Amino acid sequence: MKKISKRLLALAKLAGEGKCLADVGCDHGYLPIYLMKQGAVQRAVAMDVAPGPLERAKAHIKEQGLSSYIETRRSDGLSALERGEAEIIVIAGMGGALMTKILSKGSSVLKEDTELILQPQSEIKEFRQYLASRGFRLLEEDMVQEDGKFYPMMKITGLGYCTDENDFSSVELKYGPLLLRRKHPVLKEYLLRQKQKQEEIQKRLLYAAKEQQKEARSRQVCEELEEIRQALRRYEDGYGL
Repeated sequence: MKKISKRLLALAKLAGEGKCLADVGCDHGYLPIYLMKQGAVQRAVAMDVAPGPLERAKAHIKEQGLSSYIETRRSDGLSALERGEAEIIVIAGMGGALMTKILSKGSSVLKEDTELILQPQSEIKEFRQYLASRGFRLLEEDMVQEDGKFYPMMKITGLGYCTDENDFSSVELKYGPLLLRRKHPVLKEYLLRQKQKQEEIQKRLLYAAKEQQKEARSRQVCEELEEIRQALRRYEDGYGL
C-alpha cells in the first residue's frame, strides 16, 4: 500500500487501539488497512454509500491480504452497522452538515462509550455546536496542514453526558476548545492566514461601489477579525475566552 497522507495518519493516531473500527465513507480503505497492519485493531468494517469507492476499497483490502479482517459494506451513514459493533467509528472528509445528519440518523448505533473520530470539512462551528448540544464529550483534538489545506479533527465520546464542559464560547466552537487551550501550532498558522485574508478583504471594501452591500460585508469582516484576534490572544498572553 502506498504511503498514507498526513491527514489519515493524524486520524489513525486519534483512533488509537480497539477490537473493531468502522470507517464511514471509507473511499479507498486506506485508514482501516493502515490500522490493521499496525496491529491497532483486530477487525474493521469499511463502509461507503457509493459502490465505486467501496469496490476500490475492496480491491485494496484484497491486495493487502486483509479480506478476512476488513469487511466492506454498502451503507448510508451508519445504517449497516449494529449497535455497539464497533468501539471506534471514523467519519471524515465530508461536510459538517452531512456528518450531523449521519450522527442524528444513526444515534441508535452508538453506545455511551463509543469513540468517534470526526473530521468535518465545512460548517465546523455549527458541527461542534451540534455535538455539544447532544452531550458528546470532547476527548482530543488535532489539526494538520496538507497541500495548503487545514484539517481540524476531534475524538469524542459519551452521547448524553450534557455537562458544563460542553458550554463552549463562540470562539471555541469556531476554532476548537482544546486546540486553543493547548495553543496548537497548526491552528495558530491557520489563524494568522485567516487574519491576513480578512484584512485584505477589509482593504478592498474601501473601494466597493455599493454602499449597502459594503456596510454589511464590512461588519461581517470586522466580526471575523475580532474572533480571530480573540483566538490569537491565547497564544500571545494566555487571555481566557
